[in-house]
Amino acid sequence: MPVVTPPSETTRVDLFVDPVCPFAWIAYRWLLDVREQRDLELHVRPMSLAVLNEEDPVDPERGLESAWRPARVGAAIIERLGEDAFTQFVTAFGTRYHVQGERGRDEVLRATLVDLGAEGLYPAADTTERDDEVRRRHREGMDPVGLDVGTPVLHVDGVAFFGPVFEAVPRGQEALDAFDGALLLARSPHFVELKRTRSGDVDPS
Repeated sequence: MPVVTPPSETTRVDLFVDPVCPFAWIAYRWLLDVREQRDLELHVRPMSLAVLNEEDPVDPERGLESAWRPARVGAAIIERLGEDAFTQFVTAFGTRYHVQGERGRDEVLRATLVDLGAEGLYPAADTTERDDEVRRRHREGMDPVGLDVGTPVLHVDGVAFFGPVFEAVPRGQEALDAFDGALLLARSPHFVELKRTRSGDVDPS
């Protein structure tokens, strides 16, 4: 029978995000709060809304240009600077885009790279040479979960699942309760989905 991970055990969490997704950003901030209270080994890894939307049966071109650019830059950062630098990229981009409300993805992307001292990687947004690598890393996150999901995706000690999707960042005991509850459900081999309609009010701060 599934059990909640005891606070004394280290739990590895791989969070797959696209930097432009507000729900992925909220999940990241939630897990940072959990890490302050639990022994959590958190790895931030890339997925891509551009790749996800390629399979959109309604509008496969939806947002592709603007979604590909941060994904390509993220791949270049991992290639040149490593995965820790990708986490810094997600943090810096998300702070500008989601928290401070800066708009114009290209402008935010360029400013983020300046923040990181990596402005030389901006041209990576305009080349397709890393697109196969973006797709490969995307599949690492998404294939264990299956179809009809988006971001965020979590892999926790070998269990992969979509979500949870929050409209605001859970903190304190609420963050821990959400983490334990999500794991308890995800570890059940019979669990598939738990969902309700969004209110439309998203607070990524």
